[in-house]
Amino acid sequence: MKKLKLKKGAKIILIIIVVIVILILGTCFGIKKYNEYKYKQTNEYKLTVVGYTLDESKKIINKLNDENELYFVNNPKNEYIIKLLDETYFMEKNLSEYLDYIEENNSNSLQDVVAIVNVHANKDWYDEKTVKSTDLSKEEKILVNKFNYLDKSYVPKDIVNIDLSYAYSDNSATKITNDAYINMAVAAKKEGIQLLVNSSYRDCESQQEAYDDYYYSGGTEYADKYAARPGYSEHQTGLALDIFTYNSTTSNFDKTDAFNWLVNNSYKYGFILRYPKDKEYLTGYNYESWHYRYVGVETATKVHELGITYDEYYAFFME
Repeated sequence: MKKLKLKKGAKIILIIIVVIVILILGTCFGIKKYNEYKYKQTNEYKLTVVGYTLDESKKIINKLNDENELYFVNNPKNEYIIKLLDETYFMEKNLSEYLDYIEENNSNSLQDVVAIVNVHANKDWYDEKTVKSTDLSKEEKILVNKFNYLDKSYVPKDIVNIDLSYAYSDNSATKITNDAYINMAVAAKKEGIQLLVNSSYRDCESQQEAYDDYYYSGGTEYADKYAARPGYSEHQTGLALDIFTYNSTTSNFDKTDAFNWLVNNSYKYGFILRYPKDKEYLTGYNYESWHYRYVGVETATKVHELGITYDEYYAFFME
């Protein structure tokens, strides 16, 4: 059998094809190696080296800024960070405080850690380094608590008396609060519920007297549980009402039909239960089933639906 011989031109073409294939393979291999090299320079890869999964690495990169991202690249794997990032009210600006609080108080759930730090309750109440003047531009949504104060000379501009049909004597509130309350009280009455305001707007001097009553009974710690210091009281805003019904007191109001009606309906008129049960560690005050605060219908509805304190809402959505 005769051997097949390639013509000179065919040989040249074959050689060119072989060279091209070699170049292509070499280029692909080079690109692959280069890409591998480049990938190893990324924080995504470095985080996997630290011990995070690829998905966890991507989450850290997607949710944190460059500075915080580098912290986790350059430190041992943190067992809490991924779960923290998944918390609904996680705020990156508070990340270092979350981690510090966890280290010092590892018995708290991460949900509580986030809430506590967000509202500054990881600090001492009335801490001089933390307190600040409240933002009056928020109007009916202003936050007044143990870290946000009103000037002692602050007086709302539109205080009006509350109708004696729905309040004891000498009660007043801002007009927007009064109007909303009357609408609510009328609606409640149609369902056989009588609402009565027992305490409302107080100027700073009156708040001082209220605080002193507790102070002289049990000292500073005792007073701080039950009353705000002058300048730190919601009552000074004219937006807060202590609401009761006939034959009710602070000790039994939450067992009345009026309380149940307010829990289910007050948000429809712009009011929230300001100091809920079992939230003392966030609000700084003991449970007050009678203390309602006007914040507007839209905000009250959101607070009601989310089931969080106003302190938490303000920190995450407004501060």
